[in-house]
Amino acid sequence: MQQSLIKQFFFFFLLFFLCINVYANDKKNVLIINSYHKGFEWSDRVIRGMEDIFYNTNIDSNILYMDSKRIASQQYYKKLKELYLLQLSKHKYDLVVVIDPFAYEFVLKYYKDLCTKGQPIYFIGLEQFSREYVKKFGLEDKVSGMMERRAIPETIKMIPKIMPDIEKLYIINDKSANGDDSEPYIKEAINQIGNRYKVEYIRSIKFKDLVKKFSKYKRNEAIFFIRFYNDSTGKLYRNYEIASFIQKAKIPVFITDDLFIKKGALGGKLVKIRQLGRNSAKIIIKILENPKVSPIIQTDMSYKYIFDYKKVKEYFLSLESLNSDFEYVNAPISFFDKYRKLIDIVFIISPFLFFLILGLIHNLYHRIKNAKKLKQRMEFDKVLLNSVHTPILWQDQNGYIVDTNSKFKELINMYSKEDKGRKLKEYIENGNVKNLLVVLKSMTKKSMGENELSFRDDNNSEHTFMMNQTNYTENIFKTSGTVTVFTDITKEKQALKEKMKHQEFSIQQAKLAEIGEIFSSIAHQWKSPLVEIATIAQEQIYANGTQEDEENSKYVNDIMVQVRYMTDTVNDFQNFIKPSNEKSVFNIYETVVTMMEIIKHNIKYNYIKVNIYVSENCNLNILGYKNELMQTLLNIVNNAKDAIIKNKKVKNIKKGVINISIKNIDNHVLIEIEDNGGGIPKEHIKNIFEPYYTTKNNGHGIGLYMAKLIIEDKMGGTISALNTEYGAKFSIKLELNHENIST
Repeated sequence: MQQSLIKQFFFFFLLFFLCINVYANDKKNVLIINSYHKGFEWSDRVIRGMEDIFYNTNIDSNILYMDSKRIASQQYYKKLKELYLLQLSKHKYDLVVVIDPFAYEFVLKYYKDLCTKGQPIYFIGLEQFSREYVKKFGLEDKVSGMMERRAIPETIKMIPKIMPDIEKLYIINDKSANGDDSEPYIKEAINQIGNRYKVEYIRSIKFKDLVKKFSKYKRNEAIFFIRFYNDSTGKLYRNYEIASFIQKAKIPVFITDDLFIKKGALGGKLVKIRQLGRNSAKIIIKILENPKVSPIIQTDMSYKYIFDYKKVKEYFLSLESLNSDFEYVNAPISFFDKYRKLIDIVFIISPFLFFLILGLIHNLYHRIKNAKKLKQRMEFDKVLLNSVHTPILWQDQNGYIVDTNSKFKELINMYSKEDKGRKLKEYIENGNVKNLLVVLKSMTKKSMGENELSFRDDNNSEHTFMMNQTNYTENIFKTSGTVTVFTDITKEKQALKEKMKHQEFSIQQAKLAEIGEIFSSIAHQWKSPLVEIATIAQEQIYANGTQEDEENSKYVNDIMVQVRYMTDTVNDFQNFIKPSNEKSVFNIYETVVTMMEIIKHNIKYNYIKVNIYVSENCNLNILGYKNELMQTLLNIVNNAKDAIIKNKKVKNIKKGVINISIKNIDNHVLIEIEDNGGGIPKEHIKNIFEPYYTTKNNGHGIGLYMAKLIIEDKMGGTISALNTEYGAKFSIKLELNHENIST
């Protein structure tokens, strides 16, 4: 008896093992190559539909993603092929499923590498199929597939039935390969419309312009949305971004598949994407069971009229003219239908619930009473917190926001109502929050205390706050954290900065005044010797004779010209070095010419050509400080001269050129000084107007800083610098004076 039981057990064990072995040997493997990335909803729905059918079968599937929406170059596909060969080297599969054109073209091209055992190919999602094209690869007996045909002509015929008064239809289709496949159907449908209403076909447009275009309601107009994953810039847009555009559109949006039917679209004759996957899976099973039935080329016709009930009512449309079955999404359902099961359960247990409800009502009464008191207290605390004009941040020991006041939200431009219970680092994309986190971290290292923080508001104005952070401990619920108070010290900082500027400016003005007095003394001492030189020359020349001859007269005239030139030069320098005490109206061109007279010999002997260009009909009169402006111009030209000399020494240029142009822009005069001295190094150009910042070995770093103070603080203008192709260009912009001046 015992031996008989052992034999029976062994028999059943052997039978079970054989069944498992047969099942394992009969297992089929399908390789799915998706043209796009995981998360691309259209292809993901197709795959889910296939898996619905494969789930209860012996078919196992492996999915590879090409990500062709983001990158689609031949070099990428070659690398992708090598990667797939490495991934699949130890895997066997019986059929290759390709989803959409990119995967289809990829497998046809690399079929011999990927399908070494001649496995059949099954495509899904193509709108155009050519047997002649497949023959080029010698695969006419290997390729089967389910073509996707969007109901483009049918939808365009349907729209006037639903909107009899339509005046204009916008058709949206992107520049992708799928868009090219839909193009013939679209153009054929447009031709059939004729002159019944206007059609605007949109294939290339920036996404932001597309959103803006349909942001306002337009009577008797509609959109027929086919696809728009790539805009004219080539940027890839995700489904949630497209859904957002459809939701925000202010006119009805008709579609071709059920991808966006619950995301703001009105509806239409739709391809049910998941059903497309199911239908394809059924054909794939037939091919796996009997490969001889291949090739099978079919077109999916699983259409369904589907409309969004809310959108139909929003645009006051009627679907009675369709004369076809349709279904609604977002349709309202009655309360009893929605909660039928719950109502049945409640009816059964209602006697027990009666007594439970009485107890709950009593408990609820006391809870409401206490909640009102707590709410009043919380509202009072909130009003009290918001009445403080200083930003306040309250965080617990783990860094979560307990509460803030309105001034803090204004400070960092954070207006979310759900900020409580979140951490500041969740708003890291906000630049102000990022700066705040850096300062808070440094304060933690220093064990609380004070620190400064700078923010920029919506007008790009900088504000400085003094931060004071204090620990707190709450004993009832055993919690702790920190309270950070922000004190606005912007005005104090600006006042201090202005004071320092004026101090530095006053110091430099005092230095210039002292230099001016010294130079005046030197000039006074020089003038008498110059007169003596002229007199001695005359006496020496005429000492030997009583009559002048022509030759002696010429020598005397030459000496007198040089003496007069030296006297004029001394006078020019003496006037130039004096600081201006009051603003005066003067001519920019004359100022530039006077400045050039002072340094013309230095420029000339360094073989530098200076060109002065003045635009026609230019108003050149400004109100300001003439000598200070001459100092600024002289500083810039001398810097240009030094740069040219340096460049000539290393033989980068043969001849130095400085161009000074003067013209009117709006209500201002613009002076541009450009040289060919090689420009300012990129790492220095942002700092050249800072005090004591210099790139010269013997420089003092005050010249351009003083120039900025003179132009911007004293004369209310602007000064800037940039590099051009050959050198540096300084631009000075000053407001015009429209009053006439006497010459």
